[in-house]
Parts: sequence; structure tokens; C-alpha cells
Amino acid sequence: MIMNKTAVEWFIQELFTKIDYIQVDPKLIEQAQQMHMEQLADAWYAGDEDGPIHHFEQYYNETYGGNNE
Repeated sequence: MIMNKTAVEWFIQELFTKIDYIQVDPKLIEQAQQMHMEQLADAWYAGDEDGPIHHFEQYYNETYGGNNE
């Protein structure tokens, strides 16, 4: 199965391929990914008036690989 990339993951990959040398605190990357996941979850639950068909975490893991993969 091909996993999609979140916008944050794409940006990080592009940043590291375009810049020869950069120091980024890994905690900032983790925080950005967590914030993005929370925004997706908020949108998921806001658009689901009849209750979740399946849990957001399951959708996220199936779509993006979960665990920052």
C-alpha cells in the first residue's frame, strides 16, 4: 500500500532536499506533525454529524502510516 504524505511531511522532505545544511530540532518537527494531525482530526469530527464511521486515528494510520512514518 502506498502511503500519502501530510503537508508537513512533504514540506520537511522538500526543505532538507533544497538546503545543503540546516539544523532543526526534531521536537519541532514532531510538534508540527502532531499539530497537523490534531487539525485533521478536528475537521474530521466537525464534518461527521452522525458520529464517526470509523475512528480518525484508524483513518490517519491507514492513510498516512501513523507513528510519523
